[in-house]
Amino acid sequence: MNHPLQNCMITGPWESPASNFSASIFSLFYQACALGMKVKHAPNGVDEAGFSFVLETPVTTPVTCEVTAWDPGSRSNNPASESILQATCGLMSVHGRASGKAQPLGLNYVSTLTAALALQGAVATALGQLRGFPHARTSISMASAALLSASQYIADATVDAMGENLPSATKNRIPAPPFVSADGVVFELETLNAEPWLKFWTRMGISAALAGAGWTAFLLRYAKAIAPLPDELTHALTQVAYQDIAELCSQTGLSICPVQTMADRISDEPLKYEWLNGPWSFAMPVAAAVAQHSRGHRELPLSGLTVVESCRRIQGPLAGHLLALLGAEVIRIEPPGGDPLRGMPPLADGCSVRFDALNRHKTIREIDIKSTAGRSEILELARNADVFLHNWAPDKAAQLRLDAADLTAVNPALVYAHAAGWSSNGGFSSRLNTLPGTDFMVQAYSGVAHKISQACGTRGGTLFTVLDVLGGVIAAQGITIGLFNRFRNHTGGKVTSSLLSTATLLCSEDFQRQHRFFEINAPAASRLNNVYPTKQGMLAIECCDEAMLQRLFRLFDKLIDGQQIDAQERLREILLTDGAQEWAALLRQAGIPATVVIEDLAGLHDCPQIRSALSRGSYTQVITPWSFL
Repeated sequence: MNHPLQNCMITGPWESPASNFSASIFSLFYQACALGMKVKHAPNGVDEAGFSFVLETPVTTPVTCEVTAWDPGSRSNNPASESILQATCGLMSVHGRASGKAQPLGLNYVSTLTAALALQGAVATALGQLRGFPHARTSISMASAALLSASQYIADATVDAMGENLPSATKNRIPAPPFVSADGVVFELETLNAEPWLKFWTRMGISAALAGAGWTAFLLRYAKAIAPLPDELTHALTQVAYQDIAELCSQTGLSICPVQTMADRISDEPLKYEWLNGPWSFAMPVAAAVAQHSRGHRELPLSGLTVVESCRRIQGPLAGHLLALLGAEVIRIEPPGGDPLRGMPPLADGCSVRFDALNRHKTIREIDIKSTAGRSEILELARNADVFLHNWAPDKAAQLRLDAADLTAVNPALVYAHAAGWSSNGGFSSRLNTLPGTDFMVQAYSGVAHKISQACGTRGGTLFTVLDVLGGVIAAQGITIGLFNRFRNHTGGKVTSSLLSTATLLCSEDFQRQHRFFEINAPAASRLNNVYPTKQGMLAIECCDEAMLQRLFRLFDKLIDGQQIDAQERLREILLTDGAQEWAALLRQAGIPATVVIEDLAGLHDCPQIRSALSRGSYTQVITPWSFL
C-alpha cells in the first residue's frame, strides 16, 4: 500500500507522563506510524491545557498544531478528561437514551476524534502552503471535536419550530437492540427495508401491527439513539436459539451479526492487518498533469478546490461537510426530487435540521446517476473536479460504470474516494460485503459493541452513531492526505476507508497492549469513571490515576485502604446531599475532573466552556473545529 506521507515527520510528546491527553497522543502516534511518517519525541510538549505537535514535510515549512481541551475563546481553566468532555458536550446524554440514564461511552471516543481532526488540520495547513496560503499554525479543541460528533442530535434538540420529539424510555423495558437468543448469543439485526422486517417477525409469530410499530422505532434508531421496540419482539427472540434465528433471517432477507468479543477480534489476522495499515487504503499511480487552482475568495486551505459528493446517511455527507469547512466547494449529487432525508422531522425552513447540519454548505445537483444522461453529467463534473466522493454499496460503482478507472480516465488528477462500510484493505471475507455496512452491524462485528458493553454494563454497543461519525472524519482525513499527495507529487489516486477499518482506531489500545507493535505505552484505564446522581442533576467524575482517586476520597474523609467498593457506596451517599453544580465546583478546586452532565442538549448554550463552538440560528449549529493562523 502507498504511504502518501512517507518522508514526512511528526514531532510530539509521545513519551510524556500520563495525562488527560494521553489517549489523543497515543491515537495521533498510531495514525502517524500507519501513514509511514517518521516520529520524533519532543519532551515537555504537554501541560494541563493541552499539547502540540509539529508536522514537517520536504516541500513546506513546519506546521504546528495545538490541541486544547476547551476552545481558547472560552477561557476555561477547568481540568478536562475524556469522560468530562463526553458529559459536558452531550455525548453521555445521547448514548444513555437507550438505557434511560446518561452514561459514559466506555471508549476514548473524543480523544480519537480529536487526534484524527488535528492531523487532518495539520495536513490541510501543509496543503494550503503548497497552494500559496500563508498558514503555518492550526489549532483544535477536544470540546469542538465532541460537539461535532453530536451535531445532528444537537440540531434535532434545538430547532425553534418544534424541538426534539424523542420516544420515552420505559424503565422496565430492556434496551434493544442488540438482541439476545435463547442460548445467550447477543446479536444485531439489520435491514434498510420494511419488507424483510415484516416477513421475519410474522414468521416469528408476531402480529403485523406489532411488527409495524417496531419497524418505525428500529428504522429511526440511528437518528434518535433510542429504539423502544414492543416488548413482545425482544421476548420472542429470547425463546429461540441463535442458529434458528439466523436461518430465519436467511429465509426472509434480514441480516444478522453476533456481537463479537474484543478477544476474538484481537486474534483475528485480517483485523490485525487492518490495524497495522491504518484505516485508509491509498492507491497513488504514476504522475499526471495537475492543474493549479486559484486560491478562491476565502483564506482556507481547500478554497478553490471542488469536491463532487454522492453519499447518503452520515458517514459520506459528514466527510463532505468537513471538506467544505476547510474551504472546498462541495457539489452534492441527489436523486431527482432530492434526498428523501430532507423531509425527516423536525424541519426548519422546509428542510430536516439533521440533514442540514451535515449539508448546509453544499451546492445541490439533482441527477439520475443510473441513466445514460446522468452518467454523462457525473463524468463532466468529475472532469473539472479535484475530488469525487461516494459511499455506495460494494460493486455499485462498477455497475454504474463510475468507478475509479472510469472517472480518472477523464481526469487523471482526480482524487477518487470511497467511504465504505466494510474493509478498506481487502483482507476480510467477501461474505461481509453481503451484509449491510451500517454503523450497528460494524459495531457488532468489530468488537466495538463488546468493548462498550464491558465498560457500561450493557449487553451491546451504542445507538449513538459512533462509527458513522468517526468514519466520516477518517474519510475526510484520507481525502485531505490524498490532496496533499496530489499537489506534492502531481498525481491523483484512490483513497478508500471504511467503518470497519475506522473501528480499529477505537480498539488501538487493546491491540497495543496485546501485541506491543510500538515502543509506546497505551494509556491506562481511568481508576474511576462514572456518573452519579446528586440532589439536583447528574455529576460525572473521572480520576485518571491512583493519586487522584485517593485525593477524591480524602476530600470526603474516606481513605481507600483497600476497600474501594465500600468507598464507592459511601461516595454515592454523600453526593446525594448536594447538587451537581456545587459538587463540581468543589472537586475542580481539588484538581479532580468533574462536571455536571448535560442531560438536555438544548442546554449546551448555557455552558460557557463550549459556547464559542456553537452558533444560534433556526437550530444550534456546530461551527468548524479548526482555526488557522
